[in-house]
Amino acid sequence: DQLDAKADEIAALMRRIPGGADVQLRSPPGTAGVDIRLRLDRLAAYGLQPAAVLDAVQAAYEGKVVGKGYVGNRIFELAVILPPDWRQDPDDVGQLPLRAAEGEVLTLDQVADIRAGEGRYNVLHRGSRRVQSITAGVAGRDLASFMAELKRRTLAEITFPTDTYPEFTGAAIEQAKARNELILHALLAGAGVLLLIYIAIGDLRHTLLTLVNLPFSLVGGVLAALLSGGILSVGSLVGFVTLFGITVRNAIMLISHYRHLVEIDGKPWNLATAVQGAQERLPSILMTALVTALAMLPIAVNSDNPGREIMGPMAAIIVGGLFSSTVLNLLLLPAMLLRFGHFAGK
Repeated sequence: DQLDAKADEIAALMRRIPGGADVQLRSPPGTAGVDIRLRLDRLAAYGLQPAAVLDAVQAAYEGKVVGKGYVGNRIFELAVILPPDWRQDPDDVGQLPLRAAEGEVLTLDQVADIRAGEGRYNVLHRGSRRVQSITAGVAGRDLASFMAELKRRTLAEITFPTDTYPEFTGAAIEQAKARNELILHALLAGAGVLLLIYIAIGDLRHTLLTLVNLPFSLVGGVLAALLSGGILSVGSLVGFVTLFGITVRNAIMLISHYRHLVEIDGKPWNLATAVQGAQERLPSILMTALVTALAMLPIAVNSDNPGREIMGPMAAIIVGGLFSSTVLNLLLLPAMLLRFGHFAGK
């Protein structure tokens, strides 16, 4: 019908899109099958009930549990089913033995008309409306770009009648929703963190200079994402959020130490003080980055293993971002604070 025709067009389009693999219709039309129509007059002549015949067919081709077996303290279900070779040939269906009421053994083709045919093994519905689902895997490219191209080409190349419309669902859509929610929550959390940083530092200029450190970590994180495949997944976003938190912490530690040197120790704010503060904060900042990177490195190296689809990209971005942020934090941030910062003794 019309729904199946449009589903075939979409399936053909998905096969032409680069990266589309294993495209299938969940309810394909024209599926080969065997049509068994019981003859009630023959059943009555042999004293058979239709339900008994159907139970025999189901047990022969789907299997039926008939008892339980015990081996020590373990229990096993015992089932009967025809051998695989007998279940593959449609001509053998008619030779299925049945036992009549008087004990006579007869075959299925004696009480039923059996013929090969085509049909649909299931009919999909949702909300009292018929649906047809096309599934596919993606190989050699990321889900987001494949889904974007599929949407664009489907709406541009296929014309749908007024009572039929496409709906795109699956892992790519769920990942996009999760990514958007994570970005929104990260922005809200970032606003709260910014307020807390301002309260802790007490100076708007130094607060803004702390945020300048974020691009330092972004450099290494982006490079790590490109080297690991260039796919921005939910795990990658979690890695960036974690990385930004560590980077801001290191910047706050450095600025707080500069304030201590100037306001408590009474040192003038000049190049010598900037170098001294960076040198004294080098061990703590370096150890924080080193311990975190060593913990994440095994996960980042084996990120292609199954089960690490989220942890792998997250760990790779944290490792790459920590490297760039630590180096630039100790080199560029003191110079920027020396040029734009202001520390005054009490």
